[in-house]
Amino acid sequence: MTSSDVWDAEAAASYDESSAFMFAPEVLDPAVDFLGALAGGGPALELAVGTGRVAIPLADRGMRVSGIELSQPMADQLLAKRPGFDVVVGDMATARVPGEFGLVYVVWNSIGNLRTQAEQVACFANAARHLAPGGRFVVELGVPGIRRFPPGQSAVPFHVGRRHVGFDTYDLTTQQGTSHHYRRHDDGTVTYGQSNFRYIWPAECDLMAQLAGMSLERRVADWHGAPFTSDSDSHVSVWRRPA
Repeated sequence: MTSSDVWDAEAAASYDESSAFMFAPEVLDPAVDFLGALAGGGPALELAVGTGRVAIPLADRGMRVSGIELSQPMADQLLAKRPGFDVVVGDMATARVPGEFGLVYVVWNSIGNLRTQAEQVACFANAARHLAPGGRFVVELGVPGIRRFPPGQSAVPFHVGRRHVGFDTYDLTTQQGTSHHYRRHDDGTVTYGQSNFRYIWPAECDLMAQLAGMSLERRVADWHGAPFTSDSDSHVSVWRRPA
């Protein structure tokens, strides 16, 4: 049984609206460009596909895209937007989709939804099983903001906008974290929600990939390809299965 939080029907129905900043062209288009270039027109598989924020624009470019999604209500929202989309409801650490893919990817920190190291290791292995020889696995993931903590602080903001404010709290002994979301609605009310995750360091990701038989091909700070440095607060990493 997965340790992930599961989106219920109410949360799934409001997901696109509550996460509107993630759909903004300046956020979404660079990700679609980056992934589309890596896929080269071949089939792609998205883990934790959600409502299709990235998968649908990729499919609109003529690619065959499949998905794995844990939440049936989230998958239902995807299918309402794109009837017939190839989505398997299941755990991204174990669920299988028929065929081989030149690209498998998981975006927006979603691999952290698996809240144990064993499940995250299994997710890398599952990605590798789906890859054709020479195929690539891409992960978009934040770098834990722990270095920004002054003494006594346990939370760090990750988004401050007009309609949404979010911050993460961390347990440094277990690598467990919680994202806290405050959203302002048109009627002036504010709602609170939270989601739980296990944070992973880039070097730990590399070891998980190595255990799955993949090697690091590229690591950049964002979808624009900015250099990854010790000051980067996120990374987009590409591992490759041997040809």
